[in-house]
Amino acid sequence: MRRLSLGTRLALLFAACTATVSLGAGLLFNRASEQHFVELDQQLLESRLSLFRSQLAGVKHPGQLQGRLPALRNELSHQADLALRIDGPDGANWFASRDGLPGTPSTPTLTTLHAEGVDYRSLTVPADEQTPAQLTLYLDITHHQHFLQGMQRLIWLTVGLSALATALLGAWAARSGLRPLRQMGQVAASVSARSLTTRLPVAQMPEELAELATTVNAMLQRLDDAFQRLSAFSADIAHELRTPLSNLLTHTQVTLTRPRSLEEYREALHGNLEELQWMAQMINDMLFLAKADHGLLVPGQTALALHEDVDALLEYYAPLAEDNEVQLLREGEAIVQGDRPMLRRALSNLLDNALRFTPPGGQIRVTLEPGLRICVANTGVAIDAAALPRVFDRFYRVDPARREGSSEHAGLGLAITRSIVQAHGGSIRAQCQDGWTRFVIELPEVR
Repeated sequence: MRRLSLGTRLALLFAACTATVSLGAGLLFNRASEQHFVELDQQLLESRLSLFRSQLAGVKHPGQLQGRLPALRNELSHQADLALRIDGPDGANWFASRDGLPGTPSTPTLTTLHAEGVDYRSLTVPADEQTPAQLTLYLDITHHQHFLQGMQRLIWLTVGLSALATALLGAWAARSGLRPLRQMGQVAASVSARSLTTRLPVAQMPEELAELATTVNAMLQRLDDAFQRLSAFSADIAHELRTPLSNLLTHTQVTLTRPRSLEEYREALHGNLEELQWMAQMINDMLFLAKADHGLLVPGQTALALHEDVDALLEYYAPLAEDNEVQLLREGEAIVQGDRPMLRRALSNLLDNALRFTPPGGQIRVTLEPGLRICVANTGVAIDAAALPRVFDRFYRVDPARREGSSEHAGLGLAITRSIVQAHGGSIRAQCQDGWTRFVIELPEVR
């Protein structure tokens, strides 16, 4: 069974509401009209009965009635839709101004009767205290009933026409009002890997859909950013792997051009091994970043004396720093809650990065500040302000001369460091000021 569209549902709902309101209003008006006619008929009958009572005063038997009949008929002739019936105390009929009148009602209240295709409103009262007769006055209300029946037909016709008109107008209004939704559907249908830049016109949306349009635009922007990063990441991977693979192919082809000694084959395999180890490390790093992107990094929660780990890392890098004539310093102490291997890897990446860019005679300073703020700073040439926001991007290198694939650094260290810090619920930023380049890590406090 085909489901009804939202526009059709709204149109039917409008039609049902209009039909209900119209029907209720029509029935109320019909009821009020009917009650109004009843009140008018009662007033007329009561006024006429008082007149007939006065004319029949003192009549005690049918014989005395004969002298009063001319006056009664004259009075009845003034109103053709009025009829009179006089019955004795024994129920015998004394007088009837018209043939075919219905019987006398059993109750002395205003009653609606029907006889020989004519509708009557009747009222029965005693003549007076001296006259034992009973007077019943009949008013022909057939024209009233025709009017009410015509009104009922008009009510049903009005209900039907108003429901139909409202359904058509509701369908048009719903279609016009739902146009932004169709636009959203068209935009969603046009989205593909080649067209992620399409956006919904939020300014032209109604207030109820503006927030949804904003959310959809934000989603499209995130998709566009993610796709751009994925495309760049794929291109970077291909770019980084191209050089070592070319080196391996070239080196292997050269080695196989002629027979060589065992020692030469050993040297060739050792050179290939270094390239393969670098490629394996880069793949492991990319897998680590992929786990971070999917929230799969779950660091341990152990209380660590971070200054002890920093001292161990500084001791490890001391020989390299001494060769480069770089001074290593650590200031302050800190206790953190985290994963020791992951935090050591993050700090090791920062120290390795600092050692590569610190000139001879420079200094690298690791500062542990209260509030779990860690700063790794080094002297040297400042990073360009335009490059600072990108230093944590994958495969990004500040030095243009080092952007080709290399067996030393793939440009993933700072990206891994940021992933580790974020997995611990912290943040990291880079800044350059007063001849110092600083990487500042802020971790949540120990609870």
